[in-house]
Amino acid sequence: MSTPSLSPPKVLAFDVFGTVVDWHSGIAREVQALRPAVDGDAFALAWRAGYQPAMRRVMSGELGWTLIDDLHRLILDSILPQFGLIDLTEAQKQHLNKAWHRLDPWPDVLAGLRRLKSRHVICTLSNGNIGLLTNMAKRAGLPWDCILSAEVFRAYKPDPAAYLGVARIFDAAPAEVMLVAAHQDDLAAARACGLQTAYIERPAEFGAARPKDISPHPANTRHATDFLALADQLGC
Repeated sequence: MSTPSLSPPKVLAFDVFGTVVDWHSGIAREVQALRPAVDGDAFALAWRAGYQPAMRRVMSGELGWTLIDDLHRLILDSILPQFGLIDLTEAQKQHLNKAWHRLDPWPDVLAGLRRLKSRHVICTLSNGNIGLLTNMAKRAGLPWDCILSAEVFRAYKPDPAAYLGVARIFDAAPAEVMLVAAHQDDLAAARACGLQTAYIERPAEFGAARPKDISPHPANTRHATDFLALADQLGC
């Protein structure tokens, strides 16, 4: 799926959690390494479920500007009793909270990013904080040209400041930037700011037992099964 009237984008900005890395498997694995009896699937889903409500507390002004690392810790502390983990030591809690820094990319990601990087500037556009995204990239070998985050703009997606901020940093028109994401709401917010959009299918984002609807949305500029397919579409 493509919109041939648009020029190829100069900058590809990538959502990260779910699009680039498999958060569900990573979080489930990390908690089960600490406590094998814990239902890792349920724990990962519960932790992720707190993500949007926590960000809304920041966006509404209830909380001042707060990094995702700190929001993750607030959520973690709130769900530990539910999973019988209130006796974790502070060191164990800190280690578990940094699990988000240690997530693995989907199998197509490294090769796909290298191909896309050959013809485009590639950067993150994530609500994750810069330290988290840098640690993740270093561990996994993610070849970003630049790491951008809501932290740079002090605005969490879907605030327009995040999407338009990417264009401003690269001195590009919004239409010269393409958001690459596995989430239709993120892509819709980017389109409203004039960006091109590419939907990436990640049917197992919430675990193999909960396949996502990956139906194409006609408003997206591109729809691809993975990063390698997007590279094919963009001639990389």
